[in-house]
Amino acid sequence: MRDFMSITKALSDENRVRALLALRQRELCVCQIIELLNLAPSTVSKHMAILKQARLVEGQKSGRWIYYHLADGGAPSEVREAIEWVFNHLSSDSRIRNDAERLNGILKRNPVDICKQQRDK
Repeated sequence: MRDFMSITKALSDENRVRALLALRQRELCVCQIIELLNLAPSTVSKHMAILKQARLVEGQKSGRWIYYHLADGGAPSEVREAIEWVFNHLSSDSRIRNDAERLNGILKRNPVDICKQQRDK
């Protein structure tokens, strides 16, 4: 029951779902997620912590940066099923398609420049 509640809580926020979908095919630096969602760094960090607590994503620190990726194949079945459910039902959503287009532009930029720009704000 605890895992189920963590997963449903994590999926109950549109920005967390958007972040989850952005990680579909790649690992992203938290700066790139901040840029995509256009939210404050502390807000994105909180969202990612909730996704991580639900075991939907995994994060690893590398120097000053934190990189996130989807839970791997070793994740519990309820986690894998929840991720699959989200992808199956929202991949064609217009907001998600817009996010994918924006993310393509973000990925063309150097992550160091994105992080520096956010720190300078």
